Amino acid sequence: MILVSSCLAGLKVRYTHSLDHKLSKLIEENKAIPVCPELLGGFSTPREPAEIIGGNGEDVLDGKAKVVEKSGRDVTELYIKGAYSTLKKAKAVNATVVVLKEYSPSCGNSMIYNGEFMGEKITGNGVTTALLKRNGLRVISEEQLAEYYDEII
Repeated sequence: MILVSSCLAGLKVRYTHSLDHKLSKLIEENKAIPVCPELLGGFSTPREPAEIIGGNGEDVLDGKAKVVEKSGRDVTELYIKGAYSTLKKAKAVNATVVVLKEYSPSCGNSMIYNGEFMGEKITGNGVTTALLKRNGLRVISEEQLAEYYDEII
């Protein structure tokens, strides 16, 4: 089974969706299940943009960085809650791979925004990606999907 960011499946769980037709088809064929760590963490849609300040997802899990909304509200605990809920779901469905949305403070797999809300990106994982990887799950982004598609299907 494959877990897929709900926004990549075309579900309106963010301020916009990022439909990927290959992933949407996998869901229709019951080979993938959509998941949104932010909704699992307790956020609603739409929600304010958030970025990691002071590090990356690993640093958030270690208590060295935080996730903050553009208005300044600290939402770290909701991101951590969503990450653990996603991990629980991945284990429950025996997920072999998780495809998450790049650049997200939750789902970013190699790049995230730098915490200044200026559109600048840095190398790093989001909170959910960091937790999933710590627990041995394979995580790729939608930008890596073409490279690994045949392998994961």
